[in-house]
Amino acid sequence: MNPTMIDLRSDTVTRPSPAMREAMAKAEVGDDVFGEDPTVNRLQENVARLLGKEAALFVPSGTMANQLCIKTHTQPGDEVIAEAGAHVFNYETAGAAFLSNVQVHTIPGIHGQLSLTDIRRAVRPSLYYMPRTRLICLENTHNRAGGTVYPIEGIREVSEFARSAGIKMHLDGARLWNACAATGLAPGEYARYFDSVSVCLSKGLGAPVGSVITGSREFIQDAHHYRKIFGGGMRQAGVLAAAGLYALEHNLDRLNEDHAKAAYLARELMKIPGFSIDPATVQTNIIIMDVERAAHPPERILALLRERRVLFSMGNYMGLRAVTHLDVTMDQVKEAAAIVQEVMRKS
Repeated sequence: MNPTMIDLRSDTVTRPSPAMREAMAKAEVGDDVFGEDPTVNRLQENVARLLGKEAALFVPSGTMANQLCIKTHTQPGDEVIAEAGAHVFNYETAGAAFLSNVQVHTIPGIHGQLSLTDIRRAVRPSLYYMPRTRLICLENTHNRAGGTVYPIEGIREVSEFARSAGIKMHLDGARLWNACAATGLAPGEYARYFDSVSVCLSKGLGAPVGSVITGSREFIQDAHHYRKIFGGGMRQAGVLAAAGLYALEHNLDRLNEDHAKAAYLARELMKIPGFSIDPATVQTNIIIMDVERAAHPPERILALLRERRVLFSMGNYMGLRAVTHLDVTMDQVKEAAAIVQEVMRKS
């Protein structure tokens, strides 16, 4: 991140701290394609244990993580149910269609959450001319909804139905760590309701790259096969896995600091005429702002803020997004809020 900028575009803009870089430099490595990188193996074992699963697999990105899980759970011609704003549908370049030859049946939710009634209606009957509903994907926290936490009661309800219907469950848990910080629930408490879970190391936890998928040993064995096909085999990847191990050890307990920054920023932005924020969605570290009634369109607001050293990103339709993270301090968040207020007041 440019030190002169207050970069709130995403929690992916963080840079490895000196201590994390030192851990990476000292990492013991081997050839991971042969399963011989001890640091990668330790990361996979740690994440599997945290999520209460039998096995795990380190992959380069969250998109690859989700797409590997979809591929492993489905056959061509199957159908996947997901919320209309889900990352797997909106931000993974039609990967499910391209890589797995499946279609996604989207359901509009409330704050990223699906009702069991709507899910039941979306499941296809067993007729030869209809696709087979094979997988339900949930997202926690939900990016496009503003970092909202999927209530554990809702997850349990959907999981019980899915199991009774013979449908697999996948959790896009890129920011599951934030959900755990917000609720106090352990990662394994969420993960127990899913056949596969993906978690990201390069968002709130500050690692430079990488995600991990977890599931049964048989599932991970199959996913490992597809990772090779997708081009995701890595060699001496321990230098990357070491960053993830450092992040899990040092950066989980501080996530609520990011949530506090987001809560402050949202309160200040809501004071600006034309900025509409649903306070019920400000639960973790993401803020979605509807600026349809603001003095300028979103692109112009972004340009004006950039001139003043504040970086937001595009959100939903006629909206902006701000994400707090470990590389912005509370003082910088306060400065950013004051700058946005001043810019919009003078516009």
